[in-house]
Amino acid sequence: MATSAQILGKFAADLRFEDIPPAAVKRAKECIIDIVAVSAFGSRFEWSRMVADYARRYGAGGPCSLIGLKGERVHAPYAALANGTFANAFEQDSSYYPQAGAHSGSPLVPPLLAACEETGADGRTAVTAYVAACEVNYRIGEAAHHARESPEPLGFHAPGLCGPYGAAVAAGKVLGLDAEQMTHALGIAGSLSSGILALTKSQQGGMLKRLHLGRAAESGVLAARLAAGGFTGPETVLEGKFGYLDVYCRDGDPVRLTAGLGKEWKTLRIAMKRYALHGSAQIPVQSLRELMAEHGFKGGDVAKVVVGGSRKLISHHNIVEPGEIMHAQYSVPFCVALALFRDPEDPNSIDESALADPAIRAACRNTVELRERPEVGNSFNARVTVRLKDGREFVRDADSFKGRPESPFSREELRRKFLFSFPGEEDAAGKLFERLENLEAQPRFTVA
Repeated sequence: MATSAQILGKFAADLRFEDIPPAAVKRAKECIIDIVAVSAFGSRFEWSRMVADYARRYGAGGPCSLIGLKGERVHAPYAALANGTFANAFEQDSSYYPQAGAHSGSPLVPPLLAACEETGADGRTAVTAYVAACEVNYRIGEAAHHARESPEPLGFHAPGLCGPYGAAVAAGKVLGLDAEQMTHALGIAGSLSSGILALTKSQQGGMLKRLHLGRAAESGVLAARLAAGGFTGPETVLEGKFGYLDVYCRDGDPVRLTAGLGKEWKTLRIAMKRYALHGSAQIPVQSLRELMAEHGFKGGDVAKVVVGGSRKLISHHNIVEPGEIMHAQYSVPFCVALALFRDPEDPNSIDESALADPAIRAACRNTVELRERPEVGNSFNARVTVRLKDGREFVRDADSFKGRPESPFSREELRRKFLFSFPGEEDAAGKLFERLENLEAQPRFTVA
């Protein structure tokens, strides 16, 4: 009987553009556009510059772009590493809904772009490879039962664990791997999974979270290239003894690895972010801003904000004294406090001055309270209760946020986010947006 890696490998190797529903093609292109934008924005940060310097030092002379760094070219593994780090540099990249412990953009688009720029592959190939990667990536994450005892409650950073598998498919599809080679690429990727969440319980080291997805993207190029050359990996890597589900999980479900493959398109579950904040903060911040707009109150009018949500909201995101920007973006109390006094839709508002702002820090520490609501499970659903100093109280329950599949960005909203990432280059960025919007018709997938 074929293993899950063999089934997934064959699916990915055999997938044709014509097999993909038009809605999935559209969503794939929107995610690619979004990740190019957030990578360009993310390239400006100190931690991104450090990784870019590393890529230049060891990868100079290659044909692959560093997004946001005009004219920069390095070899494919280093481009994937840098661009994957850029994409996750500022909490703007996409994931999925329902949650699967997997990211749909930062570990997939960078190796895809690197492989396409290295080989000169066309846009049709790029879209097909991206969808194949999404379908595999989501299923591996979902099978780990992200909502229960694996992997993040155990201390692993789930997107860094399953990201190499999707990255290997993205690069491998562009390289033309057959079913056997793709299976080996998945087997190799399994030993490249990495990322622990010690950074969430520390005062330093927040930069590391950005590297987890860069390493996942880089690992995909490594796995695919080795498999293309005949290097082998275990076909039991996913559900076998000491495989992914056995090592990182407590109650993994191997059936989910291949359920609905080719019929239920997980690409349609891509969720994008409205705010440069962790996914757990999207609904609380959106709900708060909606209440502020509807009732006309400001941050200084607020006595208390209670956010009711999942157990993970408390165990992972109740950081009341964030020491770095990453900790702040990961902290739901800080994100809500920031939204009381600044516009969270502007990523420039989330900076060191916000971290040092006395009003925001005081609200994070004293005004915002997180409470567990066991009935919501591990979803991002949240109830926001705001009590004003004059005694008025407002409540909002929400189970969705702008950017999720059921509430996608409009074309203009996506274009605005894209152009925002290329200040001073709006004309060139507008042309790039249009090329990516029609990616399947392009002779090459490049951001140059």
